[in-house]
Parts: sequence; C-alpha cells; structure tokens
Amino acid sequence: MAKRKDIIKGFHAIEEALDSGHQLKKVLIQRGLKSETLAKLIIEFKRLSINIQYVPKEKLNKLSGNNQGIIALSSPIEFIDLKELIPFLYEQGETPLIAILDRISDVRNFGAIVRSAKFLGINGILIPEKGSAEINDIAIKTSSGALLKMNVCMEKNLVESCKFLKESGLQIVSASEKANISLSEIDFLLPTAIILGAEDTGISSGLLNISDKTTLIPKKGSLDSLNVSVAAGIFFYEASKGRGIES
Repeated sequence: MAKRKDIIKGFHAIEEALDSGHQLKKVLIQRGLKSETLAKLIIEFKRLSINIQYVPKEKLNKLSGNNQGIIALSSPIEFIDLKELIPFLYEQGETPLIAILDRISDVRNFGAIVRSAKFLGINGILIPEKGSAEINDIAIKTSSGALLKMNVCMEKNLVESCKFLKESGLQIVSASEKANISLSEIDFLLPTAIILGAEDTGISSGLLNISDKTTLIPKKGSLDSLNVSVAAGIFFYEASKGRGIES
C-alpha cells in the first residue's frame, strides 16, 4: 500500500501536528478506546471543530497500521481566516471579489469552480465547514492545481460570515435563476461576494435573506438552468470584466 501523505497516526504525531498548527479535517478513533491522553485530545478536537468519527479497529488498520487506535486526516491545503483575508486585500489596494460556495458537494464541480475563480482573478473562496465538497486529490486535479494557490476560507456559519463581509464594505450578490435582475445590471466594481448554491437545492434561505441583490444569467434557449461550475465561470467573468479583464 502506498503511503498516504494526508494520514497522521498515533497520539504523539497528532499532538505534534496540533502544536505546530497543522490543520486537521477529520479524526478517526477506535471504538471503545479510552485513555487520559485521548480524553485531552478530544477536548482539543472539539475546541477546534475537528470532525470526530468512532470506527472499528479494522477500518483504522486498513488505512494504516501501528496507529495506536487513532488516525487524523489532514487537509492538503492550508485555510486562511476570512477576517484576516479581507483586511489584507484592502491593505494591498485590492477591491475584494469573493466567491461563496453554499454546500456545493460535487468534488469535480468544486474543483472546476476554483479553477475558473483563479483564472479570472477571484480573491478568495469561502466554504462552510459542513456540507461542502471534500478537498482531495480529485478536487485538486480538477482545479488544475488552482486549489493549491487559491485563498480558501472555511467558516462554521456562512450567514455570520456574510454579516462580517457586509460590515467590511462588500455587497452580497446571490446567483439564482429565480431572480429578476440581470447579471449585467450588477456593479461589480464594488467590493463583492458572489454566492453560488448547491447543485440540487440552490442557495439556502438564510443566505438569500442576507443578500443585497439576487441576480441571474439571461437565457436564450429552453433550458432552465446551467451546471453550477459553468454558471460560476460566467459570473466570475462578468464580475472581472471591469477589473482589468477585457470584454
């Protein structure tokens, strides 16, 4: 079995990873395992909102042997705090342009969106802690490596994140085929966050309610909607036209 770089096994290695600020996306713990060290680690995992799963010993051994009953899966990318990214962009003289991906769960759609975002100058991607596509090798490959270069923020509550963005001067624009404002009517020269919704259910009501504007891509054909990654590319292009990208 090839050694997976995203696996950290054993108590000591996981403690070291936490001490060094390494970002863990999930921890697998053997069912029934108990110890003082484990209890302390679980407190830390919960404080950091790291997903904990209790699994059979066989599953752990299948992933990696000599694991002491605990394995952590690390993220292949480093996330950035949204409250650090926005001030940084302003300090650099940028007019922030952020994409918010609301529960987009298809890995290939996610990767394709990030690829378009990086190509068209989007400053950052905001995703929720739960319900978003896994950031894995497939996502990175589909993004053509853009995921390794993009500012990605992962936040617990997207509505609260939008409140922060509005307080920071960004307009919140939701993409929905049910809107009555054309994409071309939006002033994307303003600091902007574009919300794109889940493939099946669209944008959640909480995010729609907090949006300043809801807009759609004008259509000519008979289809009701576009694949979210295709729609994202159109939105990103329209938003970027006045920011140094020729029409």
